[in-house]
Amino acid sequence: MNLPTPDFIPFSRPVLGPEEEAAVLEVMRSGWLTTGKVTAAFEAEFAAYCAVPHALAVNSATAGLHLALEALGVGPGDRCAVPDYTFTATAEVVRYLGADPVFIDCRSDSANLDLDQLERVLETQKIKVVLPVHVAGEPVEWERLARLRDKFGFRIVEDAAHVFPTAGPDGLWGTLGDIGVYSFYANKNMTTGEGGMTVTRHEALARRMKVMRLHGMDRDAFSRYTARAASWEYAVVAPGYKYNMTDLASAIGRVQLTRAEGFWRSRQGLVRHYLDRLAAAPGLELPRWRDDHAWHIFSVLLPPYRDRNTFIEGLSGAGIGTSVHYIPLHRMPYWKDRYGLEPGNFPEAEARYQRTVSLPLYPTLPPEAVDRVCDQVVALLEDP
Repeated sequence: MNLPTPDFIPFSRPVLGPEEEAAVLEVMRSGWLTTGKVTAAFEAEFAAYCAVPHALAVNSATAGLHLALEALGVGPGDRCAVPDYTFTATAEVVRYLGADPVFIDCRSDSANLDLDQLERVLETQKIKVVLPVHVAGEPVEWERLARLRDKFGFRIVEDAAHVFPTAGPDGLWGTLGDIGVYSFYANKNMTTGEGGMTVTRHEALARRMKVMRLHGMDRDAFSRYTARAASWEYAVVAPGYKYNMTDLASAIGRVQLTRAEGFWRSRQGLVRHYLDRLAAAPGLELPRWRDDHAWHIFSVLLPPYRDRNTFIEGLSGAGIGTSVHYIPLHRMPYWKDRYGLEPGNFPEAEARYQRTVSLPLYPTLPPEAVDRVCDQVVALLEDP
């Protein structure tokens, strides 16, 4: 992440204030730093916000995805459908369990999963779990995905890392599958520094994830150390992991949760400003406006005749931070070599990757900074 200077516009910046600082200090002074009553409160508040019965705080969204697949019984010999156009975490958790990802191209008009290709795969292969990603905060085509689930019988783990706190007709995105997983990484729409949250409506899945989150023990540390009798006793019922969130992180999360909708509304305003200012930019393809888009990332597509890396260098030289979302997984050596992936297998992801640039976006980005970014974008596009 780029650190701001007076003349530099960073790509992303977390928004933290005195409320978060006070919450962390309260935990520090309490004498209990790791998973305890503050985390339990964060989980309860998050579950209420999402209108789901179960929420489980974890130390990363990657950990949450791993717990979700494990709870659904994914193992060696299973196949899970994942987007090619995503961060590697979505696919790597499948390999953690000895299963194999099946990579699906993105749509021609969106970075999200191509459900036409997914359906063709489902007709020829047994897929145990589909992991849709709401890329950049744009919700997937849920109604059609649900119809495919009903037809083919797979389970759904929503990679909702980008989409909090927006909702569709049936509830918050991330709460509609068997399990949803949110990210609270530093650049997300709300943050705990590092961390994530799994949500589910299924008690058995929640119970399994809770046990596996902390070494497969039937009692967490807080319940053991605060019990009045036999505080040392516990049983290991499965070979679990170490994925719990600390009270220090949860303290930040509780405050951020109260600010999440405001952060999103600020992002919406900034995106509208971008869309208005860049509407006439020569050859630039802009994301489509959606009221339920979380706008975690604002990515544009350059004209095919413009070199993306040269364009980024031009913005960097003008003191503007950028990123690229994403390098498709078919380009990553591990996935490419293990599964024989080639660019020709993923034409839409490859074409999008060659043209995409993510511009600065965070709730406290000043409108005049957006103007400066847009002026430089237009100048670079108009430069022959």
